[in-house]
Amino acid sequence: MIHPLSDVQSKDIGEDTNIWQFCVILPKAKIGKFCNICSNCFIENDVVIGDNVTIKNGVFLYDGLTIEDNVFIGPGVVFCNDRYPKSKNKNFKLYPIIIKKGASIGANVTILPGVTIGKNAMIAAGSVVTKDVPDDTKYIDGKCF
Repeated sequence: MIHPLSDVQSKDIGEDTNIWQFCVILPKAKIGKFCNICSNCFIENDVVIGDNVTIKNGVFLYDGLTIEDNVFIGPGVVFCNDRYPKSKNKNFKLYPIIIKKGASIGANVTILPGVTIGKNAMIAAGSVVTKDVPDDTKYIDGKCF
């Protein structure tokens, strides 16, 4: 289901994926099957989303982001792909972010450029993730458990 109040330009969207109102999805984005993209999300061209992914309200997915299968992204999560952001930066360098299978990212998390979140990792709400998070760990207050 694609809500009529969304702007979905991509044709690469899997079966039984729901895209709710006020989403913008650019033409080259890839979204798997059985996903739920909640309202007010933005997805750029160089974004790959696996199967069975939930992306809650108000999440913006920028170029260089890969989200594997069975991932949960909480509301208001921020992904940064530029270490030195400037307007009209001629020296822009993209730093990809990878979210591995089964990871869960809590509300209002900020993930900095170049970070990989491991399989089944859980990121506590409100965290700022500055470094890679290993598989099967919990990330709370900058520490892995």
